[in-house]
Amino acid sequence: MQSTSSVPWLYLKRVVRFGDTDAAGVMHFHHLFRWCHEAWEESLETYGLSLNQVFPDITNMQESLMVGLPIVHCEADFFLPMTTGDHLEIELLPLKLDVSSFEMQVRFKCLGQETALALIRHVAINFRSRKRCPLPNAISLWLEDSAIKRA
Repeated sequence: MQSTSSVPWLYLKRVVRFGDTDAAGVMHFHHLFRWCHEAWEESLETYGLSLNQVFPDITNMQESLMVGLPIVHCEADFFLPMTTGDHLEIELLPLKLDVSSFEMQVRFKCLGQETALALIRHVAINFRSRKRCPLPNAISLWLEDSAIKRA
């Protein structure tokens, strides 16, 4: 892992909690995608974006926020079990695919060993037309700065 001081918004931490595990005491697989999304949200905030700039709701449905970012593809590989109390390091590897889409690889490590790797792909759509549109400017800047700082 690269130094977190150069791109702190791409390196996060999380502790596996009891409620994240199944009867065998192992993290239940569906939590990984929730953690990916929460890590992305935390990354945006650490970068300096307000979440309401990215995720519109009924109270802030301005024309500038008429873009949704639905997930159109996700996948995950699990290499080691994650159990209650494990301290995870999370590395985000976002990549702009084109003007209207990006994907984010999310690497999970515990004690230096890779435990899981996920991939989530988003496409920007206009809420009204449901057609593809350019990514919001704030997301494009986050993607560009992430690529520059990691290079």
